[in-house]
Amino acid sequence: MTQTHFGFEKVDEAQKAQKVAGVFHSVANKYDLMNDLMSGGLHRVWKSFTIATANVLPGQKVLDIAGGTGDLAYAFSKKAGKEGEVWLSDINSSMLKTGRDRLIDQGTIIPCIQFDAEKIPFAKNYFDLVTVSFGLRNMTHKEIALQEMSRVTKPGGKTMVLEFSQPVEFLKPIYDIYSFKVLPWLGQKIAGDAQSYKYLAESIRMHPDQETLKLMMLSAGFDQVEVHRMSGGIVALHIGYKY
Repeated sequence: MTQTHFGFEKVDEAQKAQKVAGVFHSVANKYDLMNDLMSGGLHRVWKSFTIATANVLPGQKVLDIAGGTGDLAYAFSKKAGKEGEVWLSDINSSMLKTGRDRLIDQGTIIPCIQFDAEKIPFAKNYFDLVTVSFGLRNMTHKEIALQEMSRVTKPGGKTMVLEFSQPVEFLKPIYDIYSFKVLPWLGQKIAGDAQSYKYLAESIRMHPDQETLKLMMLSAGFDQVEVHRMSGGIVALHIGYKY
């Protein structure tokens, strides 16, 4: 059976989705709090930049993949307006329920759908914008997921991938200490789950660097890919355009 990476561990491909699901079932109810603590609130800045760069217009169709607690979908729904169509999606039922409930609490009702990003259940060229925020690295076959995102993005539209990446050289020693010592400790103290945050740190190290991901997106069917590096390369926003 073909194997893939679950963090630094090698597992059968069929097991990876189940293991990732276990991580997010475990952390769903503390997800936003942990994001704030882990990034010192910077994840809000990264997402705000993504939302501003997306420039969603009234009436547009948007798909937020691995949308988690729904912060991007909420912002997009306000910009797309009543004549627009914004979907919140996630492969994980716990995360999707958390996101749906949070949106309802904010007075926003949008369609929520659970699916695997390697099999997006929408027609070709359907969306003006597809986004995935801190979710691509958890996908078993990233190249297939990117092909699917390209397929459902209409000509003139774009797909945006916001993801942890590889920091510049001088930051790496500090980043390693933080990732492998501080993150699991925080996970244990706040979420009662050190292992899930150990996986988080490992999954970031196994994710393609900025240039590799750019080439993967071009191979997946995008005509042009723009890269924005943030916080010394710790995070990168890749924008794939279709013409």
